[in-house]
Amino acid sequence: MENPGQNPYLLLQTTKGNRYLLLVGKTYWTIGRGKDNDFIISDNCISRNHAILQSMGTGEFFLIDLGSRNGTFVNGRRVSIPVTLRDRDRVTFGKTDVEFHCPSASYQTQSSRNNSDRETMTSVLHERRLMSVMVVDMRDFTVLTRQLNEEMLSSLIGNWFRQAGDIIRDAGSWVDKYIGDAIMAIWFHGHEEAKKEELLQIFQAASDLYKMTEELSAQYPLPFPLRIGTGINTGYAMVGNTGSDEHPDYTAIGDTVNAAFRLESTTKEIGLDIAIGETTYNYLSEFKEAQALFHQSEVTLKGYEKPTVTYGITYKDLELFLETNSITSA
Repeated sequence: MENPGQNPYLLLQTTKGNRYLLLVGKTYWTIGRGKDNDFIISDNCISRNHAILQSMGTGEFFLIDLGSRNGTFVNGRRVSIPVTLRDRDRVTFGKTDVEFHCPSASYQTQSSRNNSDRETMTSVLHERRLMSVMVVDMRDFTVLTRQLNEEMLSSLIGNWFRQAGDIIRDAGSWVDKYIGDAIMAIWFHGHEEAKKEELLQIFQAASDLYKMTEELSAQYPLPFPLRIGTGINTGYAMVGNTGSDEHPDYTAIGDTVNAAFRLESTTKEIGLDIAIGETTYNYLSEFKEAQALFHQSEVTLKGYEKPTVTYGITYKDLELFLETNSITSA
């Protein structure tokens, strides 16, 4: 491949010459030895599913190690939690070195970068869609990072990200964003309403994420059990395809997305594991035992002037709800 110019890329030097791994057309790229990765690197020291690069849509790129055996390093320092890459950072996967290039970041001022971001975001927005957004966040993550060594922390977080991605994909979606210690996923619905079966599938994914977290937590000598909180919100948002026709890659922005993040944060305030928006609850209210298991609260979400009605539930009660209302019986 010829020099990619101003596009972001990874530079891999091989005996046959430079190899340019372009970071365009998607919002995240998987790296590893396995054939199902976006970037396949033949190095026995690299795990089959080694790492993820996530574009945040603002010119920033996050690097996430997926619990690889031999680790991922940035400028010689092991990656234990998602880190932001800077232009010309040296990244090591196993024993393979690559150089991260994001040429535009080296000369853009913050003001021009913000303007460029707005123009780029405006150019890809083309459709208003009804969707459900789920945000899952690790509780007390900062405390955990202070009490675990880097190798164990990297293994724990990497395994959690990888298994969470599998659960989300099995539920018919994808991880739209990996954000520090959180993930965001989107499910698209019909033009006018969401099917109850679709909502049940989303809540089944939330339950599976909880069970996976419990099982993973038991595999490590942690100072306290690993816990997660979940926010789910249904509504309309603007959607853009940043991929190609053959490989569409959608992302969304708007109040529906923002509220999902705020709802997750409010789970601590209401003392429950999951907080959902009123529209989401309305789709579930006809199901048996919904009124008994979901608890209504009025909260003030950060950045919102008026109080918001939310409905909360514990993971244990969610399991009861799903047992009573399976997808096949809906």
